[in-house]
Amino acid sequence: MKNNWIHHPVILKGNEVELIPLESAHLDSLFLAASNKEIWELTSVDYSVKEIFYPNFNSALNERENGSVYPFVIIHKSSNTIIGTTRLLEICPNDKKIEIGVTWIMKEFWGTTVNLESKLLLLDYCFKTLEANRVQFRAKDNNLRSRRAIEKIGGVFEGILRKDKIEPNGVPRNTAFYSILNNEWEKAKESIEEQIAVKV
Repeated sequence: MKNNWIHHPVILKGNEVELIPLESAHLDSLFLAASNKEIWELTSVDYSVKEIFYPNFNSALNERENGSVYPFVIIHKSSNTIIGTTRLLEICPNDKKIEIGVTWIMKEFWGTTVNLESKLLLLDYCFKTLEANRVQFRAKDNNLRSRRAIEKIGGVFEGILRKDKIEPNGVPRNTAFYSILNNEWEKAKESIEEQIAVKV
C-alpha cells in the first residue's frame, strides 16, 4: 500500500468490537449488514442497493492501495459478526490531518456502545499512533442523527459548506463539518469512556 503514514494492516481491538481492514472476502457479509433500508433514510447513498454497494467498496479497496483511504469492517466480538464499517479518508500526512467517515452500523446496534467504542479506537489510533493534529468529520446538514453522534464523541462544529456536494439524485447538498484537535483529545476521550461505562 502506497502510504507511509498508515502501516497496513491496522487492527484495533476493543471490549465489544474489533476493527479490521476491509477485504474482498468481507463484502458479502457487509452487504447483508447493509440490507435494512432504515439505515439509509438520512444518508446520501443507499448501500442496501447491490449496484451501489459493490462498486463503492471495491473502489475503497483499490483506493487503499494508493493510500487515499483506509476502510475497516466492524466486528461484533461476542457473535463474531460483521455489523458495519468505517473508514479513514482525506489522509494528509504532510499536514497531519485525517477524516473519519463512511461509518454505519446495523440498526440493532444503534444506541449501544458500538459506535462510541469504534470511534474511541479510531481516534486514539489517529492521535496516539499517527500523531495527527486534526481529525475531521462531516455529515449532511439535515442528518441530525449523524450530527448528534459526532457531537457525542466531542466533535466541535466548524460550520456548513453550502452546496458542497451533489447527491446521486443530482440535488446539491450542504455539509456540516466537525473536528477534534490533538489538544482536545484527552478531554473528549474521557467523555467517550464515561458514556461507554454508563451504557455497559
